[in-house]
Amino acid sequence: MFKGIYTALITPFKDGAIDEKAFRAFVEWQIAEGVHGLVPCGTTGESPTLSHAEHNRVVALCVEVAKGKVPVLAGTGSNSTEEAIMMTCHAKEAGADGALIVAPYYNKPTQEGLYQHFKAIHDAAQFPIVIYNIPGRSVVNITDETLARLSELPHIAGVKDATGDLARPYTLRAKMKKSLQLLSGEDMTAVAFNASGGQGCISVTSNIMPRRCAEVQEACLSGDYAKALRLHDTMVDLHSVLFCETSPAPVKCAAALMGKCRPDLRLPLVPVGEDHKEQITQVLRKLRLL
Repeated sequence: MFKGIYTALITPFKDGAIDEKAFRAFVEWQIAEGVHGLVPCGTTGESPTLSHAEHNRVVALCVEVAKGKVPVLAGTGSNSTEEAIMMTCHAKEAGADGALIVAPYYNKPTQEGLYQHFKAIHDAAQFPIVIYNIPGRSVVNITDETLARLSELPHIAGVKDATGDLARPYTLRAKMKKSLQLLSGEDMTAVAFNASGGQGCISVTSNIMPRRCAEVQEACLSGDYAKALRLHDTMVDLHSVLFCETSPAPVKCAAALMGKCRPDLRLPLVPVGEDHKEQITQVLRKLRLL
């Protein structure tokens, strides 16, 4: 199920609250543009600053708008195991197709702690889980050995790897007894990740160019990497500029320039500076998105 392009959705805000109208329209547009799946309440969705009620509402709203047309992989991770269990069970009840669960951040658990964290969520929810490994934000790296151990649990469905290490698909496959979906968490290297054995990407860029991102992944899945690279190369500047400041500030700026939402973020994130806003504008114009 979890393959192709999955958009790590932004969460539009207006006057300090979730802009449900903008979110609904954005999800509908993503589906119409051909994405293969949706990820509400991930890093790009500013999940750390959503209240529990807001988090649950965004997941439920995404499921409601998707109407089963594409899978919904709900972000339900936390540095508190009990909180992650609560949010994962809610996603299951809301009708999501799986949960994307980030490695616990700030706590700095050991590998045994990481295993027990994911196992506790797995056992409580009995629901497909994609493990999200992003050491740059969580500080801890889930090792190949720990991921291989977790892969033996029946409801562990995949791994989102945002390490940028293109050797990871090889080393993971060498250790895992059960085949999992391997998804890139980095737009710039997604084609290379797929060529190494990956099956897709959970993408920031697809917030802005969903159709092109979907075409890249479809070319990869069909084995046409020459086409995938041609399409990918047209988005290199966009991949770069969407990380000119801490994400999701740049992608929120781009979506706002395209009229998809307001550029509002929640502190401690702030809108991009004027120089970066101009860079984003020029890239969007070059791609004829403005």
